[in-house]
Amino acid sequence: MTAAQSFKKSFYPALKVVGKWLGFNGKMVANEQNIAPVQPIYSLTIHSNLGELVSLHTYKNRYLLIANTASDCGYTAQYAELQTLQDTYSGKVQVLAFPANNFSGQEPSSDKKIAEFCGVNFGVQFPVMLKSSVLGSDKNPVFNWLTDRSLNGWNSQEPGWNFCKYLIDPQGKLLGVFESAISPLDEKITRLIR
Repeated sequence: MTAAQSFKKSFYPALKVVGKWLGFNGKMVANEQNIAPVQPIYSLTIHSNLGELVSLHTYKNRYLLIANTASDCGYTAQYAELQTLQDTYSGKVQVLAFPANNFSGQEPSSDKKIAEFCGVNFGVQFPVMLKSSVLGSDKNPVFNWLTDRSLNGWNSQEPGWNFCKYLIDPQGKLLGVFESAISPLDEKITRLIR
C-alpha cells in the first residue's frame, strides 16, 4: 500500500465528517448558462516551482483542472487523485497545482521541499507552481482570474480551503468550482471531461 493509499484509508472518513461539520460538504458551482470569459485565461503567465515562466497558452485545447494545494492538509492525499486524473485523461486534461499557505498555515514549506514532498509521497508529475497566495489583494494572477467575474464571466467564489478545484474547458471557459471535499475523480468532475 502506498503512502497516499494508507493516508486516504485512515483519514478520509474522518475528514468527510469534519468537512461537513465545517461546511465543506462537497458543493460545486457550475457555469450553467455557458458564459464565456471576458479575458482569456490563456493570456496569463505564471512561474513553476522550478522558477520557469509558464504560459497558460501552452495548455490551450485541453481541460485545465486547477487546485490550490497544501502539504499539511487533511486533503493532501488528493495529490495522488490529481495525478490519477492526469494519467487517466492524458492529453485531454492538464492538472495544475498552486501551493498556498492561506489556510491555517498548512503549506509552510519552501518550493523545493514542496516539489520533493509531492514527488516522493504522491508521484506527482503534473506542474506544481510557485507557492503564492490564492486569496485577498495579493492573490496570484490565475486565482485572480478564477475568482473575478469581470474576467472569467460569472464566478466570484474564492477557495474556502485547500484543494478547491476549478475546471476550465478547452476553449478557456470556466465550467465549475468544486469544494475541497469533492475528489478530483468524482463523477461531478469526470463527466464534464468525458
